[in-house]
Amino acid sequence: MGNAKSGALSKELLEELKMNTKYSEEQLYAWYQKFLNECPTGRISREQFESIYASFFPDADPKAYAQHVFRSFDANSDGTLDFKEYIVALHLTSSGKTVEKLEWAFALYDVDRNGTITKNEIHEIVKSIFNMISKEDQKNLPDDENTPEKRTDKIWDFFGKKENGKITEGEFIQGVMDNKNILRLIQFDEPQKVQERLKEKKQ
Repeated sequence: MGNAKSGALSKELLEELKMNTKYSEEQLYAWYQKFLNECPTGRISREQFESIYASFFPDADPKAYAQHVFRSFDANSDGTLDFKEYIVALHLTSSGKTVEKLEWAFALYDVDRNGTITKNEIHEIVKSIFNMISKEDQKNLPDDENTPEKRTDKIWDFFGKKENGKITEGEFIQGVMDNKNILRLIQFDEPQKVQERLKEKKQ
């Protein structure tokens, strides 16, 4: 990224990001300036990513989850994210298409990056999600998913795998698309949003 230091966003990268995300040219330029202010080298370290992520969740402990999110977007495993990896991460986690989001979710849950997900890997991510839910909000969760263990069991049972089975990316995406309830269980949803949805249903 030779031109990162000059503060210019290359035409090629701009076009590619406009095509693959929902962001406009103005937004991308604004993000880029902000990115360079925070990360003058043009790359963001895991620690920097964690502290940015933590600012979104002042009442929780998102460190473990942020580490997993970082790993899933560090496409070349070099321990940093460049601007492109960073924008793709923002786009996917906030507004990506369902299939893209699920491909990312699979990468998030595939902790050892071997192309399949085990029950232990699901438990590890679910645990990190629970760290981000305040104790108060955890009390409002349904009885069969109010601990990381129960939620892990619920997800695992849905896929119908034996205790030591494995889920492939295809099975994962298809399974979640067939059952919207699983989508809710595998992602971090801010409890307020969940509460609002529950209220809407009651009306």
